[in-house]
Amino acid sequence: MELTAAASWLNTAFAGYDRMILSLLHSTANGFFTFLFKLITLLGEKGILFFLAAILLMCFPKTRKLGVCIFGAVCCGALITNIILKDAVARPRPLTVLPYSQWWAEIKAPAEDGWSFPSGHVTAAAAGMVAIRLMRGKKWTVPAVVWILLMMIARNYLMAHYPTDVLAAAVIGTASAFISYYITYFIFQFLYINRKKNWCGLVLNWSAPDFYGIPSKLGLTGEADEKEYAFRKPAAKEEQDPAGMKEPNTVGKKWNLPKISLPTGKSNSGYQGKHMK
Repeated sequence: MELTAAASWLNTAFAGYDRMILSLLHSTANGFFTFLFKLITLLGEKGILFFLAAILLMCFPKTRKLGVCIFGAVCCGALITNIILKDAVARPRPLTVLPYSQWWAEIKAPAEDGWSFPSGHVTAAAAGMVAIRLMRGKKWTVPAVVWILLMMIARNYLMAHYPTDVLAAAVIGTASAFISYYITYFIFQFLYINRKKNWCGLVLNWSAPDFYGIPSKLGLTGEADEKEYAFRKPAAKEEQDPAGMKEPNTVGKKWNLPKISLPTGKSNSGYQGKHMK
């Protein structure tokens, strides 16, 4: 089979690096690692877990922004990887080339079709985890790095991708997460600015449990708070009660009554006694 110029260049320029990593991983092959990396690959299949998590998170106002960001990141990564680059580069998988095909057969890894560059599994893993890290802060740095590295190693161990494939995929997934992060920010900023319009308010505050009449005890219902929308400011008092229908809460507060001026030369008791008769 005749290779494309891009695939030929990758196979030539990074042949030493790819072989070193793949041979190192194959030297550690055993039943436990084979089972573990097959499981990791299954969990990362086509980014389905991230899609399902994103859809679930979008059902609640407090996590809607996170769900949208994850969904957008994985979709952006899939577009760049699976729609554009895989067919354009058309690099065969290592499991179709000697000696990697022999190593693949020895560990009884599953057969995979499609092109090798870049890795769709790693792109989805990087896009989803970096999106969570961007939305939820530094505490997600270690889990994100660990999951991405595990997915990269798994794809190389099973001879489904070259090391250069997974490195490129990690970069693409990270870039996709940043793209989705900023797009999500501007979408929700637009929605909040136009929150008085019915459809904008619905998108911001609609909740699946409320819609179906199911009481939620997860703490995810209700309007998203200021922590979720950094650009969101509390509504003015007139906006909160435009018709002035709410009763003032006077419990524990002093009445601010007007002062009464007494006539000169009269005592307070005399003045009150006179006018009480």
